[in-house]
Amino acid sequence: MNVHHPVRLSWSTLVLSLCVGALLASPRVAAADAIVGQAAPAFTLTGTDGQPHALSEYAGKYVVLEWLNHDCPFVRKHYGSGNMQKLQKKWTAQDVVWLSINSSAPGKQGNYPPEEANELTKEKGAAPTAVLLDPEGTVGRAYGAKTTPHMFIVDPKGVLIYAGGIDDKPSTDPADVAGARNHVDQALTEALAGKSVTIATSTPYGCSVKY
Repeated sequence: MNVHHPVRLSWSTLVLSLCVGALLASPRVAAADAIVGQAAPAFTLTGTDGQPHALSEYAGKYVVLEWLNHDCPFVRKHYGSGNMQKLQKKWTAQDVVWLSINSSAPGKQGNYPPEEANELTKEKGAAPTAVLLDPEGTVGRAYGAKTTPHMFIVDPKGVLIYAGGIDDKPSTDPADVAGARNHVDQALTEALAGKSVTIATSTPYGCSVKY
């Protein structure tokens, strides 16, 4: 009668161990991505201006995070058409903070030293609040940034209210900009008007972030 008990106990222990392991692993997986409706991951990065920029210093303001790689054709679509610069100028004029983040690792596509990065910003007529360098990919991974561009919006309370693509036309064709629904522009328009964001998440598109 008791011969089978050790087997049952061993099996139960194995199942329990697997379940506990899965439960412990789940938070780590979830923590890899910033989640809309929750606090945006805190960070401090050095900008191409040589100064540290902490997300916390912009508390009380809306903050746009734009993952950037100027060598990516999807990024070139939005800068070549002037779409990204237009958004930057429109919203920074309304006291929105715009941080362009470059998570390309050294030796990978899109990684530039600060001086060259500043030249690219000037050459393209870009107008972010700051361009931040994340060569180790720490912040990119914390947010789950997958593409360039990958866009996030943080509200004045530090809560993430949008994450996803810049618009609904996942192509490299600048002609598609005119007919696209710009999710970032819409989300900011609604949020600053005191309304709920209609489209809070969307599928990001572009080149993979070159971690």
